[in-house]
Amino acid sequence: MHPDKVVTSIGKAEAARVAILAGIDEAGFGPLLGPLVVSCSAFSIEAGETQGPASLLEADLWQVFSRSVSKTRKHLAGRLLVADSKKAYNRAEGVGHLERTVLAALQTMGVQMQNLASLLQVLSPDCLPRLSEYPWFQNMQDCRLAAEAADLKIASKVFADDLQAHGMKLVCLRSSCLDVAYYNTMVERVKNKAQVLFIAVTQLIQGILDQFPDDNIQILVDRQGGRAHYRANLLRSFAGADLRIVQEGDKASVYELRFGTRVVRLSFEVNADNLYLPVALASMVSKYVRELLMQCMNDYFVAMDGALKPTAGYWKDGTRFVEELRKRLPDLKIDAHRLIRCR
Repeated sequence: MHPDKVVTSIGKAEAARVAILAGIDEAGFGPLLGPLVVSCSAFSIEAGETQGPASLLEADLWQVFSRSVSKTRKHLAGRLLVADSKKAYNRAEGVGHLERTVLAALQTMGVQMQNLASLLQVLSPDCLPRLSEYPWFQNMQDCRLAAEAADLKIASKVFADDLQAHGMKLVCLRSSCLDVAYYNTMVERVKNKAQVLFIAVTQLIQGILDQFPDDNIQILVDRQGGRAHYRANLLRSFAGADLRIVQEGDKASVYELRFGTRVVRLSFEVNADNLYLPVALASMVSKYVRELLMQCMNDYFVAMDGALKPTAGYWKDGTRFVEELRKRLPDLKIDAHRLIRCR
């Protein structure tokens, strides 16, 4: 991590244990169409012979893993691009970088899949029963992934070796996929879409706590909107913890949760997906899943009318898409609750 940023690492006395460093970010918070996807990535950091995990918790991991990853598209030379998904993806080039990085990361964990259905089974199995109710998600097994690419396998091996050389391991990739109907139901229930996002974030945090019950954990979250105070929400979500406010400000809000002798640090930071590699990886996972699901939706409707222009789902173009659907396919019955998000 960068020296001019908030240091949220565990204390030296606690650094001898294995630590977990996790990042959380979303894709699709603002659009009119398509899912909101929130993802986390988590790395374990083992104590070495000369240093504990604290030094790596505070390090710029792009520099640590410069042999296997890069933050920029230029001069990749076989390395994986790990960056804020807004820099890793554009519609003209497609999902190539997202796919290469996400599938390579999964392969470092020994996980390989061939299609969207199997990807979601690994990342977000809870969403599959809900998605099965949508006509445009009936053939997700036909959405093939480039898991067999030779370059991807090589990049995955280099990344895995680089992690191992520094006493680290990628131990978790997980997503919370809020399909449109589920998202709408949640917004109607809590009356605030920002709160819906926070609920998804805390569910991922709880998943990390459950998966690593004996380890000290540091979680970095890309902050959305202007909220700077999370104490009340955290106390509701983690009622059994002692909570200490480390910092609350315009750029970062940092909290320490204690469960007995166990320490969990949470940092909600503006631009975290551009500052911390675990958050950037989570950002890419979220964007990749969302784009694949948008592709399924677009393919379904374009198959009915080839003149229909696909959409990324954002408000202006999403509105255009819905209007074209109604004009071009007037007899098609569409469940608006599943297609269009409430505000």
